[in-house]
Amino acid sequence: MSSNDPNHENEEDYLQADDAEEVFERGEDDEMEMDGDYDENMTIEDEITFQNDSAAHFDSHTDSVFCVAQHPVHNHIIVTGSGDDTGYIFDSTPAPRPVLPSSFETTPQPREREALQPLAKLDGHTDTINAVAFTEPAGEYVITAGLDGKLRAYRDTTPKKTGTAWEFFGEAQEVEEINWMAVCPYQKNSEEHKNVIAIGANDGSAWVFRLDHTSANPISIIQTFFSHTESCTAGAWTSDGNLLATVSEDGSFYVYDVFGAAAAAGIEYPAGTSVVLGLTADDQRFAVPGGLYSIAISPSGGIAALGGGEGNIRVIGLPRITASGPSAKGKAAPKSAGATAAGTIMAALQNQTDNIESLSFSQPPFTFLAAASVDGSLAIYDAAHRFAVRRHIQGAHDDAPVVKVEFLPSNRQLSASVSGPLASASAAQQNRSWMFTSVGLDGVVRRWDARGGTTAAAQGLMQEWKGHMPLTENEDGEQSGGIMGFVQNYEGQRIVTAGDDGICLVFEE
Repeated sequence: MSSNDPNHENEEDYLQADDAEEVFERGEDDEMEMDGDYDENMTIEDEITFQNDSAAHFDSHTDSVFCVAQHPVHNHIIVTGSGDDTGYIFDSTPAPRPVLPSSFETTPQPREREALQPLAKLDGHTDTINAVAFTEPAGEYVITAGLDGKLRAYRDTTPKKTGTAWEFFGEAQEVEEINWMAVCPYQKNSEEHKNVIAIGANDGSAWVFRLDHTSANPISIIQTFFSHTESCTAGAWTSDGNLLATVSEDGSFYVYDVFGAAAAAGIEYPAGTSVVLGLTADDQRFAVPGGLYSIAISPSGGIAALGGGEGNIRVIGLPRITASGPSAKGKAAPKSAGATAAGTIMAALQNQTDNIESLSFSQPPFTFLAAASVDGSLAIYDAAHRFAVRRHIQGAHDDAPVVKVEFLPSNRQLSASVSGPLASASAAQQNRSWMFTSVGLDGVVRRWDARGGTTAAAQGLMQEWKGHMPLTENEDGEQSGGIMGFVQNYEGQRIVTAGDDGICLVFEE
């Protein structure tokens, strides 16, 4: 089977990854040798060499920045959330680079770089904001979610929806703490998916809301789910926006038919529920010690990868809904596809030793799955070859936990007929869909080639950017530092980070 077949997801081709793996060790720098004799009376002071590769920075927060999101149309518009209970929206475009003087003897030294300024301050929370998002398709709304259980919504008030002016219009609180938020993908003519978000809470529940500032109830509940018995730790939508999948600390996994598309396609599930698929730790083949904490769904929507404790990953077949045949209104009616694989455990992987913090699938024509672990490693699997381990990069972030990994994103909203900057960006990223980015608590951003290098020393590492403080421990034993998250534009040429040091940095290729 060729790895260039993005649609090859037959059950029999997914087994445990027992193929040979290529393991890379990131070597430490050689110790510096001192020239001449060493003077034992010489006083040596600790010195920290700080490297900053960023093109711009945003420093309005007064505490750790835990989350960051970018506008779906205007990628340079960024929203952040912090431990200071505040969010900000800002333009990440760096200022033009100054022309270097020909002579420092006649021209003064350049001044310190000025920070990017906020476009809007998003306040009103009473605890940490740990999830932020712009809604699809046009980024009309931005919403913040906090550990205080609140959702707070703002709308773009600019006439041409440029994302430069925002106004608060609604708040909702249905749970004690919100763990995550996921925006429903929007497809052409799928108006029911417009401006919809899902959240997961510490009580195990999951909620789906629709935002509409013109409504009497501007943040309205579409669905509520109470399947998990412990904290709902992560969730993801299928790319068509029809199904929502969630995982929990109790080791369970559920898939919900949010808008009824699966039921209309003839996919059966228990009466009175919207659960089209459910697996729990009671099934020993599925059980993961320590629970589940991360999830990713393949671009085709046919499989879900679930990450949990002790480096465990479970790959599960999903029910897929496709359009086939005319409906009464002359439109294509949904029909189930790939139902035989739904609920099947396609692979049980364990090549890393600690919690899987993040998972990401590559875009076609490549079929890679990347996994980031607290053990400091990255693992790359090939879905087209029975999830064989393509590479295991140990010490990918100098043994610090890897917080997030993400392949270059695609722009689902563009068709072949669309022109302009976004169309060019989409075309560019398709040519680089083998590239992925990772961040860790070492404070470094790294860009990788999933296809690997030609030698073990290459490891596939293409580029790295520094600027954040790494994880350190103070006198009280408290740890801080590193990168908590990032976004990258459609071309992958700009990366904006969320730092535990309270700063957002903008890096450019």
